[in-house]
Amino acid sequence: RTDSYFHFPHFCSCYYFHYFSVMFQATQDELKAAYRRLCMLYHPDKHRDPELKRQAEQLFNLVHEAYEVLSDPQARAIYDIYGKRGLDVDGWEVVERKRTPAEIREEYERLQREREERRLQQRTNPKGTISVGIDATDLFDRYEEDYEDMVGGGVPHVEINKMHISQSIEAPLTTKDTAILSGSLSTHNGNGGGTINLALRRVTSAKGWGEIELGAGDTHGPLFGMKIFRNLTPRFFVTAQCGLQFSSRGVRPGVTTVLARHLDKNTMGYLQWRWGIQSSMNTSIVRDTKSSHFTFAVQLGIPHTFMMMSYQYKFQDEDQTKIKGSVKSGFFGTVLEYGAERKISRHSVLGATVSVGVPQGVSLKIKLNRASQTYFFPIHLTDQLLPSAVFYATVGPLVFYLAIQQLIIRPYLRAQKEQDLEKQRESSASDIARKKQEAESAVLLMQESVRRIIEAEESRMGLIILNAWYGKFVTDNSRRHERAKVIDVTVPLQCLVKDSKLILTEATKSGLPGFYDPCVGEEKSLKVLYQFRGVMHQVLSGDTEPLRIPKQCKSWDKDGQTSVLDTTWI
Repeated sequence: RTDSYFHFPHFCSCYYFHYFSVMFQATQDELKAAYRRLCMLYHPDKHRDPELKRQAEQLFNLVHEAYEVLSDPQARAIYDIYGKRGLDVDGWEVVERKRTPAEIREEYERLQREREERRLQQRTNPKGTISVGIDATDLFDRYEEDYEDMVGGGVPHVEINKMHISQSIEAPLTTKDTAILSGSLSTHNGNGGGTINLALRRVTSAKGWGEIELGAGDTHGPLFGMKIFRNLTPRFFVTAQCGLQFSSRGVRPGVTTVLARHLDKNTMGYLQWRWGIQSSMNTSIVRDTKSSHFTFAVQLGIPHTFMMMSYQYKFQDEDQTKIKGSVKSGFFGTVLEYGAERKISRHSVLGATVSVGVPQGVSLKIKLNRASQTYFFPIHLTDQLLPSAVFYATVGPLVFYLAIQQLIIRPYLRAQKEQDLEKQRESSASDIARKKQEAESAVLLMQESVRRIIEAEESRMGLIILNAWYGKFVTDNSRRHERAKVIDVTVPLQCLVKDSKLILTEATKSGLPGFYDPCVGEEKSLKVLYQFRGVMHQVLSGDTEPLRIPKQCKSWDKDGQTSVLDTTWI
């Protein structure tokens, strides 16, 4: 890529490395040509001023260091395959110099596996659920005619009637073996119990795994089980599970088999057969797309036989809002559910569902997912179908959420974002100061080259950069109170002009020579005012968008939105 040689000197600086990475397809001749050109630009002997000479020497050393890596066949092979992260892997010093790229790839993967195994020894995957059942039927069901005359009858009685707590952790033993320890405690109306389970899972191949489970509890007794998963074809898999439950009544065996098949890209079909304490046969179809999720299921069994259908719509917003509804009907009655969920922070999702059924009554279910922990609060409102209960169960959570969103969540997230930005600025302050100094040094060293480029472009009515700014621009009237944070990059951009063309690849522009990040963690753009063939133009480009000028039209992206806007000044 001969148009990328200006990014060459910053290969060994993380500041420019991600931008320079697009150049690894260049040939050795192109690398040599870029190396010679940059050596001429940054050679210390071309500058008499002691300060400029010192700055040129620093950049010259970066050029030389980058060229040494890319001209070394082994280092070049590592970089071409894995990028700069490959050069940072421990253990390359013992690799023979004469190895081919294929051998280097194999060695890299071996080193990566060793590092992965070390990380596995230190990592667990905790998951937990806390469920608190609340009986609030006293708010709506009042059977006593003289209820108000009873002692305390004027205050509805709300109580917690059941709780369930479960927790599990995964302890990777090797890259193929995992131990899973889980436990649970439950209580309902004063009676309860607990269980503890240990499972050992082994990945037997890329197509399947097997698991052995041992468990014990004070209500069900010891448990022994086995589970197998296997991909039979790329579109078809099977799961088989069997277990033995030991209790005072004897041994109770159980078998569960699930067959699943991809019907199309977004649709799965399931067939489940269960034999044991609760025997049943279930078939279901699940369709999951970017904007919706649909499930249809039918089950025949003892004691539960039912038909269920649910639909979920996914809004394409940053909060990942979803609305859902379902209907389930069987021998137990009919239940209609509707609700919504929304992301309220980076790791938290809040949801609420209203359940209306016969003979179950009306319930409100609130669920909060926080990372790998789930908090579930089912609130039973009434045993009857009361319109007032349905109304309050629907409107109450919505009003409460809107109030909390405005008074607590949004101010908290805004303050958290500002705090994170401030921490990011503080942690990178010294690094940004160094990058700023590098950029200013590069601009000083570019002055003579830019003067010659401008003279050449003027002689053929070519491309001349009149003004260029990079950073955060404030164009929205609602954000006028914010201060624009931009830097002048006219000289660095003019230095990138070759043969009356300026080509920037798809990478953040803070990695260009003479650039630095003036507003860490904030959205940035590049604004350029240039002259071509005697006519002035203006272009505005996003930070990571590719740019090619001159341009006399609008460039549209795949979604039909303006990607880079170029305006001709008349």
